Amino acid sequence: MLETYLDQIKAHSDPERSEQMAAYHKVERPYLGVANPILNDLTKAWRQELDVAARVGLADSLWQTNIHEGRLAAAKLLTQARIRPDDAVWDLLQSWLPDFDAWAVADHACMAMQKRLSAEPTRLDQVEAWTTSDHMWSRRAVLVATLPWTKQNHPKPDDLTRRDRILGWAAGFVSDRDWFIQKSIAWWLRELSKHDPDRVIVFLDTHGEAMKPFARKEAGKYLKG
Repeated sequence: MLETYLDQIKAHSDPERSEQMAAYHKVERPYLGVANPILNDLTKAWRQELDVAARVGLADSLWQTNIHEGRLAAAKLLTQARIRPDDAVWDLLQSWLPDFDAWAVADHACMAMQKRLSAEPTRLDQVEAWTTSDHMWSRRAVLVATLPWTKQNHPKPDDLTRRDRILGWAAGFVSDRDWFIQKSIAWWLRELSKHDPDRVIVFLDTHGEAMKPFARKEAGKYLKG
């Protein structure tokens, strides 16, 4: 089954674009030079023709190719709000964490994770274990995968509790000087500031001086005054 779907991706290969992508992403793996909109169209069609079990199997196989577009397509194949049952999807997404090594691949997988966390918020208990990982990309995924909790204008009490829980994780990351971790803190706070500026102000008043200047500035981008 893998070759059938992989051939559909390869049919859109662009050697010149693949060289540009390899230089841009700076991670050693095959690049086919296929644009995201094409991958979107392909995976949308696959989602319509495959049941959940088949999608999980195909996504796993595509991920294992280590081809850039294969990994993006694997994540896109599982990025959908309504998937039932979805335990196998969540388990597969978690199994990819140790393979995260570049922002584009990680972000696509985290978008799929966002859907599964929103569908079953108790999975945040598993996300908490990522906060102490030795793997920087797994720690970064803590904040990228939980971005849905920045977006509610009128969160329910349980979601406010979850929001504060995630802010606690972000506070624990402030001392981590890795650029990608600092960027993820800033990203989470910046998005939250559009809906809950008071919490962001309190966070920055408490932790802002310990953040890297670029992260502190980005986190407060949409705050007034």
